[in-house]
Amino acid sequence: MLTNIAILLGLFFAMNIGGSGAAASMGISYGSGVVKKGLGLLLCSIAVFLGAWLGGGEVVKTMGSGIVPESTFTVQIALIVVASAALSLFLANIFGIPLSTSEVAVGSVVGAGLVYQSVFVGKLLWIMSFWLLTPIIAFVLAIFASSFLKNKRVKNWVESRRAIPILSVMVVVMGLFEAFSAGMNNVANAVGPLVGAGILSSGDGIFWGGLFVAFGVVLFGRRVVETNGKKITKLRLEEGCIISGTGATIVVLASLLGIPVPLTQITTSSIIGIGYAKDGLKVLKKDIVVRMLTIWIVSPVLSMILTYTLIQLMIEQNVYPIIAMAGVAISLFGVLFLMKGNNSQLKVQQETVKIK
Repeated sequence: MLTNIAILLGLFFAMNIGGSGAAASMGISYGSGVVKKGLGLLLCSIAVFLGAWLGGGEVVKTMGSGIVPESTFTVQIALIVVASAALSLFLANIFGIPLSTSEVAVGSVVGAGLVYQSVFVGKLLWIMSFWLLTPIIAFVLAIFASSFLKNKRVKNWVESRRAIPILSVMVVVMGLFEAFSAGMNNVANAVGPLVGAGILSSGDGIFWGGLFVAFGVVLFGRRVVETNGKKITKLRLEEGCIISGTGATIVVLASLLGIPVPLTQITTSSIIGIGYAKDGLKVLKKDIVVRMLTIWIVSPVLSMILTYTLIQLMIEQNVYPIIAMAGVAISLFGVLFLMKGNNSQLKVQQETVKIK
């Protein structure tokens, strides 16, 4: 019974990954009018499945046995790990908080490892270094690519009529490349713990996980493509090629190394890099940087705490760590409340001085 529930939950999680993350890869192609929505989603689903099937094995190994030993995973723990990751994303969607699927999944696995003190700390730090470095690399590469487009000859060719058909094909190809990379990297988030627990073999996990990510693209991706393609910002075809190509290349290389990385943050960094090349420092708004760092921290911590709490309560039946965590949370909120009160009082005093 628990095994079947774990498989169903993992596959449902895979569908949501396809609908939210993978489908976004065709947003630029659809938004620029190069492909229709239905065709774009169909092509994306094929690319996602091929990415998972052909190249998802290394990241699945990492999620199943690279962060914590396989012995940590039982059917019950794998169920809780997948459920915590899915619930974290669900809660984030309700409150409108953008979280990284890869970071949430890794945090959930780490939460299980903390209960049994079995986390491979060196591997975890290696993964976290990629989370920090890959957006920076994407930002720098986008600047260099944008600078190349400013070359007079290149600029004249891009603006000529004969460039439009070539760029139209390129932006679709790069979008599919990005979808392929998403399949390579993200399928492990849903099935890695199931493979680690021996519920699914690596081959079955990759096949069924990839298939359900692809289903998710077709079933749930219409709204995401609409938002990314037409409701956020307008991008030129050549800029779309840079964004998709840069993000996909980085994610594919990370996948070959078995590192789960946040595709959304990498793509966002590429967009910021293009903006920096055009408008300079004013595009580097403090709130954008703070928002990305906040997501980087909140995504894994939220799922980690949730997994840790559920395992302690449901499997270990140990309430003492939960009481300690609740005490820390209450203390933290209390300090923040007092700081807010002091700031408000200080503002009132300053206004009073001004009036006098």
